Parts: sequence; C-alpha cells; structure tokens
Amino acid sequence: MDTFPVAAVCAREGIADLPVHPLPTGSLPVFAVGDALVLKGYPADDIDEALTELATLRAVDGRLDVATPRVEAEGEVDEWRYIVMRRLPGVDLATAWPSMSTSDRVRLVRELGGLLAQLHAVPSPDLWPADWPRFLADRRSGVMAHQGGLGLAELWLEQIPAFLDAVDLGEAEPVLLHTEVMPEHVFVDPDTFAPTGLLDFEPAMRGAPEYEFSSVGVFLTAGDTDLLRELLLGYGYAAADLDEDLARRLLAYTVLHRYSNLSTYLRLLPAPDEPTLPALARRWFLPT
Repeated sequence: MDTFPVAAVCAREGIADLPVHPLPTGSLPVFAVGDALVLKGYPADDIDEALTELATLRAVDGRLDVATPRVEAEGEVDEWRYIVMRRLPGVDLATAWPSMSTSDRVRLVRELGGLLAQLHAVPSPDLWPADWPRFLADRRSGVMAHQGGLGLAELWLEQIPAFLDAVDLGEAEPVLLHTEVMPEHVFVDPDTFAPTGLLDFEPAMRGAPEYEFSSVGVFLTAGDTDLLRELLLGYGYAAADLDEDLARRLLAYTVLHRYSNLSTYLRLLPAPDEPTLPALARRWFLPT
C-alpha cells in the first residue's frame, strides 16, 4: 500500500501549518491535526468504507446526546479518500475503564443503552446491505467456512447449524447500526465518566437492532451480564424481555457477524458451564 499523502491533504485543505501526529488506530491511517482536527485516510480498496463513514457522519451530526466527528472536509488525493473531522472531547473508554468504579460503569452503560436507542432512531442513509434477510442468508450459508477458517474447534463448529436452526431472529425493521461499539470507539469525560462521543462509523450498516448488541456483549460488557442488563434496560428493553430467547438471538448474531471470530472470543471471554452454544449464550448474553 502506498503511504497516505498527509502533507498533500493538509496543503489542499489549508491546514499545513498545524502540527500533525499519528493516532493509535486499526487498519486505516488516522492523524491528529492541531488540537481540534482529525484526518482519516482510506486507500482505494476501502472506498466503500470511506463513503459509508462519510454518509453516516453526516446523518448522525447533531442527532445524538454526545458528539460525533463533524465532517470539515473530504476529498481524494493520489487515489486515497480522506475525511477531515472534528476531534471528540474526552478520552476513549478503554483508557478510562480501569479507573471506573462499579457504580461508574453501571451508570455509563445505562447511558450508552440510551445512546444506542437514539442512534437506531436516526434515519439511515443508503447503506449496505440493501436486503437484510439476504445478508443473513448469505452469512448463514458461509458461516461454517468463515468460523472454521478462523480456527474454531470442531467441538463448537459442529454445533452451529442446529443452534442457528433453533433461533428465531424475527423480521425486525432495519435501522442505522454502528456495529462496532467497543471501548476504543466510545469517549467519556475523564472526571465524571459521562459519555461524550462516539466515533468510527466506517463499518456502519442498516440491519436488525439486535445485531448491534453482538459487539457490545463481546467487547464492551465482555461477558459481564450484569452490565449487559443495565445497558439493555437503558436501551428500552423491559426486564421481562431479558430472557434466554434474547440471549440466543444475540449469540446467533455474534456467530453470524461479518467480522466474527468465535475462536478468539472463546479465549478472551468467560467460559460457559458446559461446552455448548446454548450455555455460551447464557454465559455471555443472559442478563441476571
């Protein structure tokens, strides 16, 4: 991959006089520009992600109770797409989490549940997939190759078809989804731990609301079903809805998620009482 042309982009956008330094990130280059701006680059192979993030950032701007990165400029240089956006206030939750008390965490996840309800109420831009049932069917047809290719043990792999057959995912109306709500993408006030921002909308989709809680349960509440309960109540679930059927649906979405790696999750999250997918659903997703 060619190097992202940071200097050329900054010159084009009239911000070449500001200091630039790279930010910790995933697969895409991200740079702080001065104190208030962030520059994110997308190579030609990731043009769809660039367009998704741009459309979603514009759709959510000013629609949530927390900040989202406001688009200041966007364009293309040397086959790279880029977005210049406003920097979010606060610190990422991954940094703040170790300093938070149990009551801080409970209060935060309650608020995050409400925030996700707000997000799902935002009218969605024209995002992939256009046909949600078809997306699920395609994920189902390829799930054995996907999970097996990532090293999932046969003990677990062989259970997937029967487990998915037994789970009714319903026909929910598709909504705007973030799909990767995790500590690195949530910003909080470093003193009060109140949520201040949500970022990284490149994997946004239109789909069933409960698909959102796959990444929440794996990366944010991380098998802590007490915290998951608080988040779901904050979202708007009734206590009576937090049952085993819900837990199985959330595990089914976790297995079918386009970025799912169940083998890794089994190493990182609490182990179930027995090596079965229904027991795993209870351990990770059944609020107590």
